Amino acid sequence: MSQAPVRVSPLIKFGRWSLLLVGIAYGAAHQSRLSKKEEKLREIEAQQKAVRDAKLAEEKKRSAEAEARALAELSKPTPKH
Repeated sequence: MSQAPVRVSPLIKFGRWSLLLVGIAYGAAHQSRLSKKEEKLREIEAQQKAVRDAKLAEEKKRSAEAEARALAELSKPTPKH
């Protein structure tokens, strides 16, 4: 009792294939645009990271110097009476 498959109109086939190809082309173009945008953001973040790393290094240096001064202050012998 199996029926023969229905023949699909060539117009419908053409429409389906056309929409599929248009969708693939749109997806490729959209991906390309987003990739370029993301690349620019990564460049900006890399520049900001360099500045941020320099600030953190300076802050760490100051902190180490302050800690060294505090340790030197604590290690001084106290005068006895």
